[in-house]
Amino acid sequence: MQVTSSKLITLSSEFIEQVKDEITPHWGELGWVTYKRTYARWIDEENRHENWDETVKRVIEGNINLDPRLHEDHIDPEVVTELEDEAQKLFKLVYSLSATPSGRNLWISGSKYQDRNGDALNNCWFIAVRPQPYGDSHIMPDYLDQDQVAVSMPFSFMFDQLMKGGGVGFSVVQDNVKQIPMVDDNVNLTILIDEKSDSYTDSIALGATDKQQWLAEHSLDEGRYYKLPDTREGWILANANLVDMHFNSTNPDHESNLILDMSDIRPKGAKIKGFGGTASGPMPLIEMLFDTNKLLDARVGQKLTSVDCTDLGNLIGKTVVAGNVRRSAELALGSSDDDAFITMKQDQDKLYHHRWASNNSVAVDTKKSDYTAVADSIMHNGEPGIVNLELSKHFGRLVDGRQENIDGAVEGTNPCGEISLDNGEPCNLFEVFPSVATEQGFDLEDAFGLGTRYTKRVTFSNYDWEVSRNVIKKNHRIGISMSGIQDWILKEFGNRVVLGFKDGIDPETHEAIKEPVYDERVVAKFDNIYHAIVDADNAYSATLGCAPSVKHTTVKPSGTVAKLAGVSEGMHFHYAGYLIQRIRFQDTDPLLPALQLCGYKMEPDVYTKNTVCVEFPVRAAHADSDQFASAGNVSIAEQFATQAFLQKYWSDNAVSCTITFQPEEGDQIADLMKQYRFSIKSTSLLPYSGSDFKQAPKEPITKDVYEARRGQITNDVHAVYDSMATMDQKDLDLIDQSDCIGGACPVR
Repeated sequence: MQVTSSKLITLSSEFIEQVKDEITPHWGELGWVTYKRTYARWIDEENRHENWDETVKRVIEGNINLDPRLHEDHIDPEVVTELEDEAQKLFKLVYSLSATPSGRNLWISGSKYQDRNGDALNNCWFIAVRPQPYGDSHIMPDYLDQDQVAVSMPFSFMFDQLMKGGGVGFSVVQDNVKQIPMVDDNVNLTILIDEKSDSYTDSIALGATDKQQWLAEHSLDEGRYYKLPDTREGWILANANLVDMHFNSTNPDHESNLILDMSDIRPKGAKIKGFGGTASGPMPLIEMLFDTNKLLDARVGQKLTSVDCTDLGNLIGKTVVAGNVRRSAELALGSSDDDAFITMKQDQDKLYHHRWASNNSVAVDTKKSDYTAVADSIMHNGEPGIVNLELSKHFGRLVDGRQENIDGAVEGTNPCGEISLDNGEPCNLFEVFPSVATEQGFDLEDAFGLGTRYTKRVTFSNYDWEVSRNVIKKNHRIGISMSGIQDWILKEFGNRVVLGFKDGIDPETHEAIKEPVYDERVVAKFDNIYHAIVDADNAYSATLGCAPSVKHTTVKPSGTVAKLAGVSEGMHFHYAGYLIQRIRFQDTDPLLPALQLCGYKMEPDVYTKNTVCVEFPVRAAHADSDQFASAGNVSIAEQFATQAFLQKYWSDNAVSCTITFQPEEGDQIADLMKQYRFSIKSTSLLPYSGSDFKQAPKEPITKDVYEARRGQITNDVHAVYDSMATMDQKDLDLIDQSDCIGGACPVR
């Protein structure tokens, strides 16, 4: 059964005021500012953004009401009482910043957009690039039957989810790409724009045609005509028509003229209701369609390659980024022996035009033992990442041993690599900040149990695509994560999890290796919490009468969500003990006057017009401990060993990690990848970058500089902002979210 989020369970204002009196949220040094600019929704009727308690109330109510028992014909009063109690516990947990659902949930859950679109609750998705049927889905080209396979389907799925704000991983491994038939037909593409459109001049400059002039000389019967409605679906179907007209199976009459009418698309700057943000006008779509047609026309009589398919996906990603505030998080997964795919970003012109739109990884298995070529590419480009699908198919946590086909349909991963996914499947995330939760008085097993039930309810949302509905019902996959892992281990146990290394032997090659030695106290703690999550899932699944989740735990990269509580991101070590974090704002952002009054240094952004760069001094937790390590000084070997620890004892999905390395460590990459080929399901590497360019997002500083900069900040920005009652607040777009490539998830 799939349900809507109509509210039966609500949190009373009396309860919320009581919690606000009892609990102080654990804001990090960047926490409140990050929240206000990223997750606080605009309230039209009050001409202001949400406050934190209002956001948490919206989010918890949006989730708790997904419980399918609330949507039966006869609702048991005891169920209502049970869920009211659970909603209150969840509110306290999240309000205190001891845990949060994913950034997607913070933005969408409980909003009107959730009622229309359950897909938007999920961070990221995966799709295999091969011909597939659309099935009983909300997007269905009128020239297709439901069960008819189409080359356009995976690109439509990708386009749709990216425009809803999710990230998409897509597989262009050889087994998939070979299923795409030869390109049969050239297409003569005409894009019409009415002279009354506000986008007329810009569209004509990109190659569109004056509609009135064209109609004076032509008839719409001369080809396949599609007038785009001013909707997300209109953009997607325009691209689907273009792609499918190049193939005989979906263009049996060999139509050669495609006429797309953009006249009704809203102009650049118009507000997008529901999701938020502003429209781009039709211009990015026009550019994409001409580029797509050029690529496909050049392949007539040939089959598409993995590089071609990645280009098609990247052109979509580029268009979504240009569209408005959504980031386009993509991961392209290719074959490990596909040299053209591995080296495709070496074409600088295409890299700057569109190939920047995805992080690229290769699919490997434990049989691969020579990582020399991959390591060489990583040292030059920071790519490709590695995804071991064999481990994902047959293993949960590695300590639990091989379980044949426990997740046998897995084909790829989400863009940040922490969840291995079936075709059409999303990741579904919740994370606990253990050091904060214990400080705030929560029992960790209870906290993780609440997160388990939260994510389980998300699987009962209304999903637009049949392929997704089917796989979610089968797997009910969840991803319970934790952030601030390094902070917590150091605080709880007084040391890092890797105590050192001992001499060992590779089980297959019998070569000498250095095996990590782990703190057994940490091992036991992670193991206990893992089993508490599985128990919570089994109990709730039995109550709901659904299948237990195929997998339960993960480590997500976190990014902006970790900044709320001020903890290290996922499993990553802090960037530095002391640093300047730069955040960019539109120059009209209402937060800027408050930040200026508080004494934060700000200056015009050197890269983007109408943008202000604000500097925030940040101290990492335990920065002065002799056991503290940062991304700038922790060894590449310890990072591999830490990821392997989490894959062995914690995550039955995967572990997202961007391992940083110094130039002198580059020659260790191939050997470490080989050593951990049985231990890590996915990973990526990136050279460590300090303040290598102007206004770098993060810049290491000394303790003295930190203290001097903190001394210049005279007031709390939260209090100053609240006191500026006459401030002209605006519903603004976001800019400058981090990219996945830096080890932090960009998806809001």
